[in-house]
Amino acid sequence: MSMTELWIDRNDYRNTRVIQQDQAVLEDGQIRVAIDKFALTANNVSYAASGDMIGYWNFFPTGEEPWGKVTVWGMADVVESNSAEIEVGERLYGFLPMSTELILRPGRVRDENFMDVASHRKELPALYNQYSRTRAEPPEMQAIEDERCVFFPLFITGYVIADFLEDNNWFGAEQVIVGSASSTTGYGLAKFIRENNFGGKVVGLTSGPNMGFVNDLGLYNEVVEYDSVEGLSNVPSVDVDMAGDQPLRARLHHYLKDNMKNSQFVGMTHWEAGSVEGELPGARPEFFFAPAQIDKRNADWGVGVLAQKGGIASAALAMELKELLKMERHDGAEACAQVWRDMLDNKISGRQGIMVSLRAD
Repeated sequence: MSMTELWIDRNDYRNTRVIQQDQAVLEDGQIRVAIDKFALTANNVSYAASGDMIGYWNFFPTGEEPWGKVTVWGMADVVESNSAEIEVGERLYGFLPMSTELILRPGRVRDENFMDVASHRKELPALYNQYSRTRAEPPEMQAIEDERCVFFPLFITGYVIADFLEDNNWFGAEQVIVGSASSTTGYGLAKFIRENNFGGKVVGLTSGPNMGFVNDLGLYNEVVEYDSVEGLSNVPSVDVDMAGDQPLRARLHHYLKDNMKNSQFVGMTHWEAGSVEGELPGARPEFFFAPAQIDKRNADWGVGVLAQKGGIASAALAMELKELLKMERHDGAEACAQVWRDMLDNKISGRQGIMVSLRAD
């Protein structure tokens, strides 16, 4: 039998390649999973754009430069097992390539999850090496697979950012500015900031066409178009840039100056926006790496406590916003490639939740 994968040119993300190749033979201790479906979101663009910095390209290497496999979150079924602890027929949720199958080496197996302990993944962030065994989960969780794939990784990132800001006493800010306010991570962050009893206001920055959607969410105290950021209140502020838009971030720094108390950039969906040279006024921008805050809370609270809290909060928010969001399904490698290009070109709105399968059926 053969497997299908979509590879991305790491030098030109719009250049894609559909690969057909024979299945590899399982070694002792390995399992083969058939990838049923996965989400495509702006998060995946960020995984590609920061792939060398964080190591996302290393999870599922192609072995052929300059090609890479973009990482996604999805559902898969165990179809072959040489592991004594994992049975054929189990359904899994976790970090996957854009492919029809994947070989994993389960280790540290528990009733609810296991880790992929393949040698090439040992130095990569543990957060992405864990796979949930869904049969151990409540029926309510099993019933929202698509929402889980699309929204949970993004909402949980927002939850961890909100926890980081609260953990640092909001850096003394009177407002938190969220760039790309229509993004799932952005409005998730706004929700969780408010739930964490931030005493200031949450300001969403967005484009004109997205103003209606962002206002409909009802999660921001104020919504401002990008062209009007110099009209923001010039008070102690935190900026969380979801899109990696460096020119916009520079405008905010030059406007707020010393009132920019903390500056985080999270996503890189505006990967072609250009760069800004030189030092910026105010706090130095930092790349927000969620696993670092998760590791801190694992030490503070116990392993898995923050992840559990984030999962519960994400499920609640997904159900709360369900009527505002439009779920879509796309099948086949060519359809996947087109959605990927649309994502690169920012043609996918915050209202869309997109699930993809490389299987043509």
